[in-house]
Amino acid sequence: MADISQQLIDDVKNAAKSGTGLNIVGRGTKDFMGRTPTGKVLSVERHSGIVEYRPVELVITARAGTSLKEIVATLNENDQMLAFEPPTFAGRGSIGGTLACNLSGPARPWSGSVRDSLLGVRLINGAGEHLTFGGQVMKNVAGYDVSKLQAGAMGVLGVITEMSLKVVPKPAANATGVQKMEISEAIEAMNRYAGKHSSLTGACWLDHKLYLRFSGAQSAVKQASETCKGQVLEGGDEFWRALQEMRLDFFNRSGTLWRFSLKSTGTHFRAHEEWLIDLAGAQRWLRTAPDLDEPERASLERAAGDANGQVMQFRGGDRSNEVFHTQSDTAKKIHQRLKSAFDPDGLFNRGRLYSWL
Repeated sequence: MADISQQLIDDVKNAAKSGTGLNIVGRGTKDFMGRTPTGKVLSVERHSGIVEYRPVELVITARAGTSLKEIVATLNENDQMLAFEPPTFAGRGSIGGTLACNLSGPARPWSGSVRDSLLGVRLINGAGEHLTFGGQVMKNVAGYDVSKLQAGAMGVLGVITEMSLKVVPKPAANATGVQKMEISEAIEAMNRYAGKHSSLTGACWLDHKLYLRFSGAQSAVKQASETCKGQVLEGGDEFWRALQEMRLDFFNRSGTLWRFSLKSTGTHFRAHEEWLIDLAGAQRWLRTAPDLDEPERASLERAAGDANGQVMQFRGGDRSNEVFHTQSDTAKKIHQRLKSAFDPDGLFNRGRLYSWL
């Protein structure tokens, strides 16, 4: 637990003088994401510790290298939690890396993403300036919220040093219903249940089974779960934790893992292949052979586009090529202008997000 922000600032300034590219690393649990890292390692792991926690105001502020294990344990003392249920990677993951990779869990459609919980960040830019965006309360977040640009930026805009997040009380009760169902029918059912039950906080399909989680007051959860056909899953909380942590067998199978972000009601495609459907149909995971050729990769992008979404190569496969969905010329220009504004010399995580950034 230490504040090493001055050391990080000095490292950035020295890199700027020498033109050395920097590979920003936290605790290393998400190194598999994005394109292959390059540059000199700049570790923020030691820049850790909870700076401030105000349970009554539902706000926590922590340095970027702080482990999710520490944050979760602190929130547990007051029966509170991170609403976006991030994967903790057995507790080893850092809060800064969670923001940089924009990782959220099963409750995202109902409780929001890490971006939605973010109130403010501190960031070291390419000039070695330590900047503050946003704040620690909602009323300080006015105008264009630059802090939210860091969600999913994979560190290309600067070194995140600190962040403030909204937290929420834990629900009084959870219940999980499970029933046998084929994939297309399950997607329709997920969206139907989402429109009927405000207590729905998880909807997943895997191996011909539909899983629905209800959370909230005991009476509301009981009533909602009773309307769900099928059976109540004993130990249902463990299923959702395994999904959140990507510990289900599906995630450990061989091949390349692709993540589709789509309109939740979008018609399913390539149904004969190996899928896991999450977020009530808005997030769809696909397993394929280790290395797809360019026509096959292009077919995945076309399928995602036809469903009003995008696809990324999440884990495995060749990472020297693009792993995120192809961007339009307009989107490229916006990305490049933002990169130039935050990091004009292109020091941070060169090519990690896209080869052209």
